Amino acid sequence: MHGRIIYLFLLLLVLEGCSKIDKARDFLTNPTAREVYQRDLKISDELFAIWESEKDKSLKNDSISIGLPYRESGRFFPKSFLVYSYLMELHGGDLLSVKIKQDSTSSLTFIDIFSVEDSAYKNIKSSGFGEQTLQVEIEEDNIYKIVVQPEIDASSFFTIEIKRSPLYHFPVAGGKNSDAQSFWGAQRDGGKRSHKGVDIFAKRGTPVIAAVDGRITSSGEKGLGGKQVWLRDPKRGQSLYYAHLDSIAAIKKYQVKAGDTLGFVGNTGNARTTAPHLHFGIYRRFGGAINPYHFIKQEENEPPKKSPFLPGNQLGVVKNKANIRNSNSIKNSEIIQKIPAGDTIQILGKTDDWYHIKAPNSKIPSFLHSSLAAPIN
Repeated sequence: MHGRIIYLFLLLLVLEGCSKIDKARDFLTNPTAREVYQRDLKISDELFAIWESEKDKSLKNDSISIGLPYRESGRFFPKSFLVYSYLMELHGGDLLSVKIKQDSTSSLTFIDIFSVEDSAYKNIKSSGFGEQTLQVEIEEDNIYKIVVQPEIDASSFFTIEIKRSPLYHFPVAGGKNSDAQSFWGAQRDGGKRSHKGVDIFAKRGTPVIAAVDGRITSSGEKGLGGKQVWLRDPKRGQSLYYAHLDSIAAIKKYQVKAGDTLGFVGNTGNARTTAPHLHFGIYRRFGGAINPYHFIKQEENEPPKKSPFLPGNQLGVVKNKANIRNSNSIKNSEIIQKIPAGDTIQILGKTDDWYHIKAPNSKIPSFLHSSLAAPIN
């Protein structure tokens, strides 16, 4: 008995030592979450290659598009090798968030975000090993693809949530998107110049607030902007411009926090003939002015809060002749193909009133309205 205890103690020391060696090696080599997954769960090279190839095929071939916010629920089945990928349009200033919820705390998923560049895909960010969420600040207007892949032996119900939010607070207290009524690029002075910001209309004297933690670099009354404040965002290397203020707040410190009052809405400078509003602009150190709207555009929609889809298996049957589409919408989608009644489909998940499916003789996923099919239980 005494010898067995010593043996178990030594075994624990060896295992702990191996774990520390792996951590030290990881610190030096910085392996991807997928590489850690193969190593720690001892996935064979052959099986891992199949799993990886499915991700690569999904990245290259899948073309379904979604609008945000988006929520899909369903069930991961072991060794189904399914990959969930979504195309979407995003803008500089968006904060993209992806979250996976599962009823199994031990089941792994892997999240990757890519930008589309010259018909190729560039990895922007990937989730860490064991992480079920991923956030990324979008720097450029572009088309992006999110790839969600469960581990090989995943067996759990899931919900995928994808949403965007603004990087900054709305700069006018109590304001909303509809208060912005003059946007980036609008012509000024008969076409001699274009608008380098967004105008947000509000009652005179409405507080104007710091949209982000930062440092006041300049304030006063000068030029076309009238009474103005410049706020430096050191994290992103850009400056926020608040113009046409009625008055500037008595700021006794240079460092401010998001939500601090910087001044009050007015129409000073070259805005004397217009209604009170804030001209809000963003300037990068070496890139000049950029479109500020998506940095402050509030997300006003929430994904439908319907009961999660809890299928017994992945099969469904088409009830009526149907069109399958590249998006979960009739208005903003393209028909991929028509499928006849009675066809058996593979159901990957459900979002609102749409099934995310794979149809017979189709290598790519699509969407089918839920009224046109039924799960086979």
